[in-house]
Amino acid sequence: MTNQKQVSKIIIHLLVWLVLMSMPYLLSLGTDAPNFDRIIKFNLIPLLLFAIVFYANYLYLIDKFLFQRKFLIFILANLLLFFLTILFRQTILIQVLEYFEIYYQNKQGGSKSLIIYLNTLSLFVPLIFSIALKMGERWSNLESQRKEVQNTKLQSEIQHLKYQLQPHFFFNSLNNIYSLVDLSPEKAKVTIHSLGKLMRYLLYESNTEKVELRKEIDFLEKYIELMNLRTSENVEVTKEFEQVKSSIQVAPLLFISLIENAYKHGISSTQKSVIQFDLQVQNDTIIFKSKNSNFPKSSEDQSGSGIGLDNLKKRLTLLYPNRHELKISSDENWFQTELILDIGS
Repeated sequence: MTNQKQVSKIIIHLLVWLVLMSMPYLLSLGTDAPNFDRIIKFNLIPLLLFAIVFYANYLYLIDKFLFQRKFLIFILANLLLFFLTILFRQTILIQVLEYFEIYYQNKQGGSKSLIIYLNTLSLFVPLIFSIALKMGERWSNLESQRKEVQNTKLQSEIQHLKYQLQPHFFFNSLNNIYSLVDLSPEKAKVTIHSLGKLMRYLLYESNTEKVELRKEIDFLEKYIELMNLRTSENVEVTKEFEQVKSSIQVAPLLFISLIENAYKHGISSTQKSVIQFDLQVQNDTIIFKSKNSNFPKSSEDQSGSGIGLDNLKKRLTLLYPNRHELKISSDENWFQTELILDIGS
C-alpha cells in the first residue's frame, strides 16, 4: 500500500470517529442544556471502548490469528479483551468520573450482572465491524493482485504476439526481395533500402502500447510501395487512406496482416489481379477494408508462415475486447476483409 493510500485511510478513520464522537453532542444542541454527564457516560465512554476492541482486532488479532486459521486463540483473545474492557469500564473509568464529580449511576435500573451482559453483547458490534472491514480490504487487495497478475500476463501475451509478427513480416519481405534479385537487381536494392525503413518502425517506433494512426498509415503506405515493386502490369493496386489527425492513436501493426494477406492471395502470374485498400475514420471508429482477387494458395505453397490472420484475431481480442469487429468473406472471385475498431475509450 502506498503512503498516499495509507494517509487517506488514516484520515477516513479519524473522520468517522470524529463524527461518531460529536454526534451525541450535536443532537443535544436542540435542548435547553446539553447533559454532558449523560453524553460522557452513555456515548463517549462506550465509543472509546468500542474503539479499543475495534483496533485491537483490526490492527493485530485478525491478521495474527483469524487469517492464520487459529480460531480458538482468536476467540480466547477476544474474550480476554472483552473482560479487560468491561473491567476497565466498571472500575478505572468510574474513578475518573467520580473525580470530576460525574457520578456513574445506573439510571436504567436492573441488576449489575444484566448490565455487564448487555455491555458484553455491545462489544460484538466493533468486533464484527473490524472483521467485516478487514475481510473487505483483504478481498480488495487480493482482487487488485489478481488483476495485476492478469494484466501482466495479458501484456506478456500481447508482446509475445507482437514479437511473433515481426519475424513473420520480415520473412515475407525477404521472400519478396529474393524473387527480385535475379529478375531486377536494381529493384532489389531499392526494396532492401525500403525494408530497412520499415524494420526501423517495426522495431523501435511501434514498441509502444499505442502509436499515432498517422504514422501507422505511413508505415502501411511504405509497405504497399515495397510490395508493388515486384508486381507486374497485370496487378492493379489502389489505396485510399484518409488524412487523420495526429491525436488519433491505435495499437500498432493491426492492419499489416490484412495487407500481407491481400498480396499473398490476390495476385496471379497469369490473370489480371486487383487489390484495394481503404481506411476511414468516423468519429471514434476506424474502418479498414481490403478487397482482392481470390487466388487461394495451394496446400503445397508454404510462402509465409500462415500466422498473420490468427495472430491478428488474438491481438484484437486482447487489445480491443468487445470493441472490434473483423469480417472476412470470400467467393470465387473476391476475398474481402473489414476491420472495425472502436477507439473511443
